[in-house]
Amino acid sequence: MTKLTLLQCQVVEEEVQLSLTELCQASSAERELVLQLVEHGVIEPQGDAPQAWVFSGSSLQRTRVALRLLHDLELNLPGAALAVDLLDQIAQLQRELQALQRH
Repeated sequence: MTKLTLLQCQVVEEEVQLSLTELCQASSAERELVLQLVEHGVIEPQGDAPQAWVFSGSSLQRTRVALRLLHDLELNLPGAALAVDLLDQIAQLQRELQALQRH
């Protein structure tokens, strides 16, 4: 029996701005969990209060990665926050290395 896995991909530009509600919908995350991600520094909104928060496209990506770490690897929030930061650092170093190799 062959198992078919459907992968879903969505390109999100950095310039995209999402409200808290839109971020919750786009990431399929509960509002309370997104609030906890903000509290733990996984994502950083612009604005003074949740009803005025605006999130970037990278916040959506970081939210999705954090959700996978929380659910798939059963990490706690501080662990997921650390892992997301480390993954971002690795990606940045890889981009810098590729740029240096082109020169």
